[in-house]
Amino acid sequence: MAARLVPVLKFVTKGGLAGGAVYVVYDQGLLGSGTQGAEAFRKAQAALPPAIQEWISYTGWEVRAVQPHNHLPPIPKLEFSLSDSWNKGVRMVMSALSVAPTRACEYTAEGWKYVKDLVK
Repeated sequence: MAARLVPVLKFVTKGGLAGGAVYVVYDQGLLGSGTQGAEAFRKAQAALPPAIQEWISYTGWEVRAVQPHNHLPPIPKLEFSLSDSWNKGVRMVMSALSVAPTRACEYTAEGWKYVKDLVK
């Protein structure tokens, strides 16, 4: 009985985690427009430094550095445009799809030539 229950529990757990991840992504606006995605990215950038400091205070880790006052180094600024990256990806996919029929014909011709050479 328990042997049959384990796969079901694994499936339910994985499904719950996947569903929760999709819900969080939807709730944060990442499935919406590029503006909503950029706003979610700005929120994440603003929340990251305080979250790291809080985590360090909970764990009790000390940062022993050569820097004065033993502070963490500043978090680097990310120069990342979500909409530019998305648009670049769309352009690459459309470019690949536009040359796909031509490439398929070329590869087919090369394949037939190779097969004919093998048969000779």
